[in-house]
Amino acid sequence: MTYSDSKSRKRLLRRASALLAAVSAATIFLSASYTPAVAETPPDTLVEAFALDELITLDPAEAFEVSSGEITGNSYDRLVRLDINDPSKIVADIADSWTVSDDGLTYTFKLKPGLKFASGNPITAEDVAWSFERAIKLDKSPALILAQFGLKADNVTEKAKATDPSTFVFTVDQPYAPSFVLNCLTATVASVVDKKLASEHVVNDDFGNAWLKTGYAGSGAWKIRDWRANEIIVLERNDNYYGTKAPLNRVIYRHVKESAAQRLLLEKGDIDVARNLESNDLEQVVKNKNIATTSAPKGTIYYFSLNQKNRNLAKPEVRQALKYLVDYDAIGEKLIKGIGEIHQTFLPKGILGELDDNPYKLDVQKAKALLAKAGLKDGFSVTIDARNTQPVTGIAESLQQTFAQGGVKLDIIPGDGKQTLTKYRARTHDIFIGPWGTDYWDPNSNADTFTNNPNNSDEGTNKTLAWRNAWDVPDLTKETKTALLESNGSKRAEAYRELQRQVLATSPFVVLFQQTEVAAYRSNLHDYKLASFGPNPLSTISK
Repeated sequence: MTYSDSKSRKRLLRRASALLAAVSAATIFLSASYTPAVAETPPDTLVEAFALDELITLDPAEAFEVSSGEITGNSYDRLVRLDINDPSKIVADIADSWTVSDDGLTYTFKLKPGLKFASGNPITAEDVAWSFERAIKLDKSPALILAQFGLKADNVTEKAKATDPSTFVFTVDQPYAPSFVLNCLTATVASVVDKKLASEHVVNDDFGNAWLKTGYAGSGAWKIRDWRANEIIVLERNDNYYGTKAPLNRVIYRHVKESAAQRLLLEKGDIDVARNLESNDLEQVVKNKNIATTSAPKGTIYYFSLNQKNRNLAKPEVRQALKYLVDYDAIGEKLIKGIGEIHQTFLPKGILGELDDNPYKLDVQKAKALLAKAGLKDGFSVTIDARNTQPVTGIAESLQQTFAQGGVKLDIIPGDGKQTLTKYRARTHDIFIGPWGTDYWDPNSNADTFTNNPNNSDEGTNKTLAWRNAWDVPDLTKETKTALLESNGSKRAEAYRELQRQVLATSPFVVLFQQTEVAAYRSNLHDYKLASFGPNPLSTISK
């Protein structure tokens, strides 16, 4: 299915989608055994409207989506995590303390005493070691975050082990900067899983993966009670949590994609928080005295990428031409006003080595000249896979119009998050558009995926974004590894700036903007905040 160019058909589809979303939202709320409030939601429950269609799994060894990071970040503990007020700082989670050996290879963590999982089972160093083992042996996409330290299926039990019930020892293959190692351990894949509980659900040596797609075996402030795909996620307070107990008993995420539907539900008091408002709806809700807003710059960038398996897209001149067929100014002024900032480099602002350089602008004549040089003076046809939510849909439509000015016919293939991501991960797309959220607060998180592709074959196991787009770059892959091991902070920052310059000039990636997350919420909520990086905290919120 592709969008037609008919404006009337687009308007009709949008109106129908908004109506269906509103009806679906009401149905979902009723199906969770709650009666919609006339003026506000139940006093012990937080209800958030969120776009959840990208969710594929809630197993922390497999979950690799932006929305899943928030759910698992509130429901699973790690050894360490980022300071919510300053993501440049690492703070203890279930670890009480840690030390690094003189040679920089061995990290020893002592666990806080008396901790329990939500199940009531004690948290031990063996649970930590097993969590590392299952992530490496399952070898799902996020495993690369741990595998980069030399962990493999045949050595993980020796490299990540419990030496006694309260001591976990992690041995890395090279003397990385300790801040880099610790930052990686704040990622979802480093979550600690209840070995005893998950082992009761193992099928065919899957480490409980099939069950944990929708099940729960964590120790975080919230436990996952229910997930129904494209409908609802229900979290309940974990009274076994070691930290301060949340004032609320329950958090409900309702899948509502349409901004207009979210706004309507918020204004009626049927939800407490709207998370995906577009610019025009955001401008309207701020006029309501019963609604407040908050925002935070996120470590999430939006981009589109060109599959190098497509012969036309693999031409360097075409890659350059398409970067000049984007109306960045119009996107900034009309589609992401208040929710994003034009940003054309792969490191978000706030991370070591960020490069605030936006060299591209809409230049149809330059694009046409580049296409002619590539032997495509009459243009060509290509498709783009776009999640049917805003601002992605609006940006895809903008690209359709500006590409056409250069003679490139762009057909939009809409789909939900799972559909577009599954196709993207299989390398069967032409162009993909969507977000990329930084996995840990270190420049290597994005460099490792945008500029590292050690095996470009379809059998390659390191399935980075460079791999997904079949961008074979052995020299950049070496430079990425070199930057990772640079101990001098200034030299390391410059190495990442140089990587970004090369991506700007030659890559199949067109970075569009950095997200500013905005939430609108009922004014009877207290201590609602958004984190600049990592999961937005739920445990401080009250009514």
